[in-house]
Amino acid sequence: MKQTISERVHSLRMAFAPSHIDAFIIPSTDPHLSEYVAPHWKSREWITGFTGSAGTAVILKDEAGLWTDSRYFLQAAEQLADTGITLYKEMLPETPDISTFLCQNLTPGETVGIDGKMFSVQQVEQLKEELEAAGLQLNTQADLIDEVWKNRPTIPEAPAYIYKQEFAGKSCKEKIETIRCELKKKGAEGVFISALDEIAWTLNLRGNDIHCNPVIVSYLLITQNNIVYFISQEKLSPEVSAYLDSQHVSTQPYTEAEEYLSKLNIRNILLNPAKTNYSIYSAINAQCKIIRGESPVALLKAIRNEQEIQGIHHAMQKDGVALVKFLKWLEEAVPSEQETELSIDIKLHELRAEQPLYMGESFDTIAGYKEHAAIIHYSASTESNATLRPKGYLLLDSGAQYMDGTTDITRTIALGELTEEEKTDYTLVLKGHIALSMAKFPAGTRGAQLDVLARMPIWNRGMNYLHGTGHGVGHFLNVHEGPQSIRMNENPVTLQPGMVTSNEPGVYKSGSHGIRIENLILVCKDREGMFGEYFRFETITLCPICTKGVIKEMLTNEEVAWLNQYHQLVYDKLSPSLSEEEKNWLKEATRKI
Repeated sequence: MKQTISERVHSLRMAFAPSHIDAFIIPSTDPHLSEYVAPHWKSREWITGFTGSAGTAVILKDEAGLWTDSRYFLQAAEQLADTGITLYKEMLPETPDISTFLCQNLTPGETVGIDGKMFSVQQVEQLKEELEAAGLQLNTQADLIDEVWKNRPTIPEAPAYIYKQEFAGKSCKEKIETIRCELKKKGAEGVFISALDEIAWTLNLRGNDIHCNPVIVSYLLITQNNIVYFISQEKLSPEVSAYLDSQHVSTQPYTEAEEYLSKLNIRNILLNPAKTNYSIYSAINAQCKIIRGESPVALLKAIRNEQEIQGIHHAMQKDGVALVKFLKWLEEAVPSEQETELSIDIKLHELRAEQPLYMGESFDTIAGYKEHAAIIHYSASTESNATLRPKGYLLLDSGAQYMDGTTDITRTIALGELTEEEKTDYTLVLKGHIALSMAKFPAGTRGAQLDVLARMPIWNRGMNYLHGTGHGVGHFLNVHEGPQSIRMNENPVTLQPGMVTSNEPGVYKSGSHGIRIENLILVCKDREGMFGEYFRFETITLCPICTKGVIKEMLTNEEVAWLNQYHQLVYDKLSPSLSEEEKNWLKEATRKI
């Protein structure tokens, strides 16, 4: 594989001269700026061999680098070894950003190439400004990957299917009407939507174009008079075509979106420069004024309606039943030392698949035993596959797609004897998790203002984690969604009732252990208070939190009460769906500490 990577990089460099470029940037995304992409767009993975979901490769004539975040530091180091590609760890003070690196390693007059379909408008404009300051040029039409990637997978052609209103809660017509009202408020005649989850939500359609993400590769144009859906015709069954007609949605071929936009005849159009690729933006008729701003769909989608909230509660209950069955099985299986990181993934999948309305996993399971858990997005392989033993921690991060909701849960499970350090770290993470769970806050609060609650217990011990504390979760859609988040980085979007986010603080110690505890939380109204309304979080994930690593003396009375109340809720909600043996196991797992 390493030799193959070197050959691929060489073939890319051979394409530099004919295209008059001196460096090429390859992101991890697709023309829709998606986090997870179909195989056709896994260009960065193809050129570097690094399989993480986030990262950017930069290839120069005589050197190459990969930039990625802390989730993938260990994984990237292993996968890039001996490839000639240097790992650059983002967010560390010694790491130059990509623009700085290019300015340091190229000379004035040289050109950086990118494929404009793979970068947002915002990214291109910032990059162009930074490069021009150093006398460098930017070519946004350099699609070199397509030239050198032989036997490249095709663009997905899986059929779209209708997402029933009994799960969606609102019809496509209702959603379009609301979107048009929001556009009027912004003075916009139309909106162009590239984000695949926003399109799927708006049209009440789902698909299978991206692994674990039930979306459809497409674009959507909504104006006050028309709706145009850009989608490959092969993906439209007679049923879906008839449905789209009934919703007054016309279709155009996916590949003709730019040509259509070049002739667009409306006064102005709303477009999100952070979620629209530069090629689409550049194609829009110059006579049509572009209004920059967030698509109204992002926020409308994030605030669950009553039917969606009812659905996610049902999904959590089913997921909890599967997880209890799994945890009981795991406890009994570990002493035999026959199970591995890969085998338990298969077992968990089997138990989830028994549940009604199960549609698949919401992401590839992360099952990391002992030191593997310190690799935040670890993915077990046949080479790394560890055998589980009655000692240390297993970190299990998994999720499922049900027709009535998407789940995402992490449990760190004590398989046997633990060190005092492991127990202490686990208890500190639990304290942070509980602190965020119990938060009450005034309307207008942003996630960045609450992030400190989850971090403070570990900050007090001189530790931290570099990933976010909470991300939005879709409704039978992407497991990572916005626009809300809970993280150190500033995000202007306020938390509002109906939003679902994760709560997942952690601690990761290379070569030793990793700990993360994750539940999903729903923003709910709490009460009227001083200066307005106050909100709270409802924990909606239903699964026991392992108490074998808890040092009770480190918890406050309030924290103990929260844990005991949560466990009583878990037992009350799940026990009616369990056998007597499973009930007895759950009763022990949720007993008061």
